[in-house]
Amino acid sequence: MKSLIALLALAAAACSGAVRVDPPSPPAESKVACERLGQALPRELDGERRVPSEPPSPYVAVWGAGQITLRCGVERPATMSPTDMVDEINGVAWYADPYKPTLFTSVNREAYVQVTISVAHKPGDVLVELADPIKASIP
Repeated sequence: MKSLIALLALAAAACSGAVRVDPPSPPAESKVACERLGQALPRELDGERRVPSEPPSPYVAVWGAGQITLRCGVERPATMSPTDMVDEINGVAWYADPYKPTLFTSVNREAYVQVTISVAHKPGDVLVELADPIKASIP
């Protein structure tokens, strides 16, 4: 009986369109800014509609079937060194992970924001659309 209930719960989650994303645990000084960002993010991003994440989190946003994911309050990228170059897009500095070409992290703000962008999208287009909400929400 328990396995049937678990299977039904899994099927319900799949039907709801929720996408599984591990939420970060932001440091205390980043939580409020990340919550503001979550409310400021667009309902549509580069042609993809925003969908729920599983588990629900104020620090995660997902568009499409996981085509674009955002996690606010992540740790500083482990692969980033002090001499690495970052690209600035509309006032937000983005570190592009050299080992994961679809992973970008904003690094010049109170909270690190990590964005994963599928190859079906142009990273520059997505990051341009995210710049204003990030600047407005995270000092």
